[in-house]
Amino acid sequence: MRSIRRGDTGPAVSEIRSILVGLELLGEAEPDVFDEAVETAVRAFQQDRGLGVDGMVGDETWGALDAARWRLGSRTLFHSVPDALVGEDVRTLQERLLEMGYDTGRPDAIYGARTARAVAQFQREVGLAPDGSCGPLTMKALRRLGRKVVGGRPQWLREAEAFRQSGPNLVGKTIVIDPGHGGGDDTGVVVPDGPLRWNEADLVFDLAARLEGRLAAAGMRVHLTRGPSPAAPMSGGERAALANSLGADLLISLHLDGHSSASAEGVATYHYGTGNGLSSTVGERLANLVQREIVVRTGMHDCRIHAKTWDLLRLTRMPTVRVDLGYLTSPVDRGRLIDPMFREQIVEAILAAVQRMYFPVERDVPTGSIDVRQLRMALADRA
Repeated sequence: MRSIRRGDTGPAVSEIRSILVGLELLGEAEPDVFDEAVETAVRAFQQDRGLGVDGMVGDETWGALDAARWRLGSRTLFHSVPDALVGEDVRTLQERLLEMGYDTGRPDAIYGARTARAVAQFQREVGLAPDGSCGPLTMKALRRLGRKVVGGRPQWLREAEAFRQSGPNLVGKTIVIDPGHGGGDDTGVVVPDGPLRWNEADLVFDLAARLEGRLAAAGMRVHLTRGPSPAAPMSGGERAALANSLGADLLISLHLDGHSSASAEGVATYHYGTGNGLSSTVGERLANLVQREIVVRTGMHDCRIHAKTWDLLRLTRMPTVRVDLGYLTSPVDRGRLIDPMFREQIVEAILAAVQRMYFPVERDVPTGSIDVRQLRMALADRA
């Protein structure tokens, strides 16, 4: 859909205003104009939900607004195939069940089979018919009972423990590298530079291919989400589904950024999380390691890590990060990124971060200290 923005009018704007009023982000539903107050409210909503903050309502923001209208208990929830129920009420239910010790998986706001199984397990334990749907009787039982698990959010505790038990060795682990954009006309950021035109899709694919070789040499099973010239673009949800189907242990998505100001520069890394503090502990640690290794090894400006609920981060079942490796619109960053040797530095930084992810916290090493050449040598010695 075309993004709805300031100055627009019509039924869609009326619906947006109505939802924002219900969320207490906007004072009144009339008139049906996307004015400055609506833009401010949309920005506040995007910030709170971990979305890209641009004050416009595109596909992602509209989906989040549509989901946000539902409150737990306002409708009966059930597992629907093929179109699952989606909404904030589902996310609230998932978080409530997780706090009580039931495994719904990542709270992704989608009422899937795993959530239905967790509801059915809860129903059996409280003497209700285990049909996997959440209606008035199940809601009443949920309100009566308190949380069972203490010491952290259960899902993130499970994720961290599974990672700890997998051991420090990279050999045999599966990683998906996602070069952003690509397919059809989706080239991402494009910048003319004299007689040349640099585009995001080509540069991040080159980085992904280099990273694929280095990770494979360290013993990992590596998959790319696309080739150099795919026939059609893939959505974040489709990329997440591919990684899930491969049973990946990690996913790293590579992007470049662009800005109207040529002075904007630097690297930023994103992990799953919301504005209210819900965050993937393991994903956040991976984001921190990737960010710090790149900054220390390349000297790029540190734009820090950020929590987002983009589909790629929300729908994956493994720790996932997206790395924006500089601004192609910045002469400083562009001059570095078009240098193959600099791209090798980025690859080495990501490889070091991946290795550090599997070290126990007590055995971690200082940022920038891992000699990634030793990873290949150690593998060769074992062979």
